[in-house]
Amino acid sequence: MNALIRTALFALAVPLVTTALPVAAQNQAPIHVEADRLDLDQRAGTAVYTGNVDIRQGNMQLRGERVEIQRNDAGELSRAIATGERAYLRNQIEDQETPIEGWARRIIYHVSERRVELIDQAELTQQGDHFQGGRLEYFIDQEVVQARSDVSGSENQRIRMTLQPEQ
Repeated sequence: MNALIRTALFALAVPLVTTALPVAAQNQAPIHVEADRLDLDQRAGTAVYTGNVDIRQGNMQLRGERVEIQRNDAGELSRAIATGERAYLRNQIEDQETPIEGWARRIIYHVSERRVELIDQAELTQQGDHFQGGRLEYFIDQEVVQARSDVSGSENQRIRMTLQPEQ
């Protein structure tokens, strides 16, 4: 069983989002996971944490009622999916004073694309700018936000933005 837990934690060893720590240091930062339950399927390459899940590594935090970690055939983290009434993502970028924070009913981080999807009652705050909508996509390296009002299986959720003037 200890090998299974180590494997589940290893799935998280790749940082979920670029943080204030250098990449090499971030990869080596301890991963702290709190949950009520873990279901690990090594063959499928998934680890599913349920029950008030809180995952932290370096300056990154991911919370939800359920968090699923998926690995590719090489055993590398390919996707992290957090769900819940208000799943939460927090990340401190190196050259920014305030962290990026996101909330939604479902948050999906696509590791190789370095893209975060916030789906259903989505909110994203970055450097005082605030975005709301049915679906928000944040492209980390380009610092691009795309907002949509439509969500599959739900009523449209109008896009709202508050943008701070440049100083």
